[in-house]
Amino acid sequence: MPKPDPPFKGKIGKTYKESTPAWPEIPKAAADAPNVVIILLDDVGFGQTSTFGGLIPTPNLDKLAAEGLRYNRFHTTAICGPSRAALLTGRNHHDAGNGFLMEWATGFPNTAR
Repeated sequence: MPKPDPPFKGKIGKTYKESTPAWPEIPKAAADAPNVVIILLDDVGFGQTSTFGGLIPTPNLDKLAAEGLRYNRFHTTAICGPSRAALLTGRNHHDAGNGFLMEWATGFPNTAR
């Protein structure tokens, strides 16, 4: 975990006109995969919700957290989209192909190597 990146099936030329993007297939959960719920709140730090000791009462989140796992060693990026990609894939946001905003995706590899 995480699974290795699939091979890039497009073509990278010297210019974008000589290049062909390729989008990887969307992964599917195995039939016996566990049922996992991830709650991601944009623009909210650990110091805000009561679930992690903050001042804002979140009783329903507190109940959910009391019955499950709390992940609190997650490193974020400066904006929400890449942070979300890193959380959901377990990879660096560049390795997840999300170095910036998803609306600017290109269909080409986006690694920080």
